[in-house]
Amino acid sequence: MSSGKTIVWFRRDLRIEDNPALAAAARDGSVFPVYIWCPEEEGQFYPGRVSRWWLKQSLSHLEQSLKSLGAELVMIKTQSTLSALLDCIKATEATKVVVNRLYDPVSLVRDHSIEEKLAEVGISVQSYNGDLLYEPWEIYDDEGRAFSTFDAYWDKCLNMQMEPVSLLPPWRLMPAAVTGTVERCTIEGLGLENELEKSSNALLGRGCSPGWSNADKALTEFVEQNLFDYSKSRFKVGASSTSLLSPYLHFGEISVRKVFRCVRMKQILWRREWKSQGEESVNLFLKAIGLREYSRYLCFNYLFTHERSLLRNMKYFPWNADANHFKVWRQGRTGYPLVDAGMRELWATGWIHNRIRVIVSSFAVKFLLLPWKWGMKYFWDTLLDADLECDILGWQYISGSLPDGQELEQLDCPQIQGSKFDSEGEYVRQWLPELARMPIEWIHHPWVAPLTVLKAAGVELGLNYPKPIIDIDKAREHLREAIFKMWEMEAAAKSTTSDQMNEDVFDNSDSIKTSAILKVIPKEKSSCLTYSSNDQRVPSFQNCNNGLLPRKRPLPVDEEKLHMDKPNKQNKEAGTSGREDLCSTAESLASKRQKSTSSTSTSIISFTVPQYCSSSDGRPFQDHESSNLNLTWHEKIDLEQTSNKNGVLRQ
Repeated sequence: MSSGKTIVWFRRDLRIEDNPALAAAARDGSVFPVYIWCPEEEGQFYPGRVSRWWLKQSLSHLEQSLKSLGAELVMIKTQSTLSALLDCIKATEATKVVVNRLYDPVSLVRDHSIEEKLAEVGISVQSYNGDLLYEPWEIYDDEGRAFSTFDAYWDKCLNMQMEPVSLLPPWRLMPAAVTGTVERCTIEGLGLENELEKSSNALLGRGCSPGWSNADKALTEFVEQNLFDYSKSRFKVGASSTSLLSPYLHFGEISVRKVFRCVRMKQILWRREWKSQGEESVNLFLKAIGLREYSRYLCFNYLFTHERSLLRNMKYFPWNADANHFKVWRQGRTGYPLVDAGMRELWATGWIHNRIRVIVSSFAVKFLLLPWKWGMKYFWDTLLDADLECDILGWQYISGSLPDGQELEQLDCPQIQGSKFDSEGEYVRQWLPELARMPIEWIHHPWVAPLTVLKAAGVELGLNYPKPIIDIDKAREHLREAIFKMWEMEAAAKSTTSDQMNEDVFDNSDSIKTSAILKVIPKEKSSCLTYSSNDQRVPSFQNCNNGLLPRKRPLPVDEEKLHMDKPNKQNKEAGTSGREDLCSTAESLASKRQKSTSSTSTSIISFTVPQYCSSSDGRPFQDHESSNLNLTWHEKIDLEQTSNKNGVLRQ
């Protein structure tokens, strides 16, 4: 063991087992573990209440684990992550910072900027793969281009060699001597939970157990008790039929390598015993893990996906930015029981089954034509396992914005979905007590029930339970009209292009902004981090000529993610067909890719962010200042709607 001092920068890798950065630091000498909380840099993606609660509990768990190994977790609340790291380096005289990589657009830009700044003062930054089975820059098609369809991507992954070995926790950590001062704080001092939130958060502890050791227990319980029947039970919306590992995976309390290895071992065992159901269950579960991998892959290679559709034609789709409809959807008052039950469960618990996520998100974008970025942002605010990359993948899939996403014209009736996934109506009764006495045959469509049935059940439509916000046939008609309008606008744009080489066409969603978010700004020498507000902002309308872009965040982790099981008929071929015609991160990094194919999960890989990153219409990302930080963005929507006589949202 050498005598070097290393800063171990924890982010979303809150575990001691199979933690490549921690293991490397422990081998090299003394360590200084630090967690830095910088609300100002979270910007548009400041975590919601339940997500912050989970983070707080997980940090407490990690703190105790590190203390048992001989090192103390230093927690810092700051206005600049870079400044906090420099203070730690000065206080410990460390020469190196180790960190496990993140792949969302905001973190990519921030980490690149910090790495450059630390290099200028002679500090080495070594990053490791602690989050994925495969690095994004390891998976390309035969032409060296990034995939934009999941099946092609996952087929390539399954045919590649993978390092299956997980790293054991360090036996002992040598704490680095501190000669200077660091402004550390307690967990309470981080401000992850305010007094008003504590009473609501107390209920979360009854059903949730954050922490890396609890993640191991959850994995073991799922593999031993529920994995075999996963292929048959995964769509049971009222039962614990999924792994429930997504929050653990998001916060890095368990490594995806460990999950993959445990599940694969079961598959091998069941294959030897000729248990085909078990094999099928494992394949489906591993596909869900693959979707999580793919979400990181998309965000790394297409930095604009948190704000723009991957498919170019979707820029012309006429979204209906109706704040009243958005509020009704959020509050679970649409008049469609399965949708309302899902939204009320989400608000009460911070959790909904993957199938319910698909149903409520599909209702938002297909029935109400709400901008998918609004729904994505609301999920980010309310989900316990809110995960930016997975949310991007899920909402783009549902809105038909991916080459292999759900077909845009596909409109699934909630009452049919209810009969299929909640056949006895128990889930609806649990979350909609006003419908608790409705018979099974009417519970998913009470608006057509006879008056005698409604009266016997104590249901008064329009009084104690709302009438449908929109008729199904009317919703289908509106969706069809919107698609036709999109085609017309796309055709007009192509016609303009034939007459004018320098076409200037704007995305319809340019006028629907969520607020300023960290963005990539083209510089002459390098990309850098820009700063934005400390709160989530309101989608609002402005003149589309501004070219300002909205933003947001996913549906969570493993099988709790949206399944991409209905590929677009027009884009079935593998590879990059149907994607945006612009340079992906993979292509811009092609000349810098590593030649070695023998790198392991703990290998040190240096990667950079492209110096110039454009949005999906070819314009560079821009930074915007934001204001009015006291309201959440969806609350501010409601206020702006009431103050606008014409119903047009204003910034």
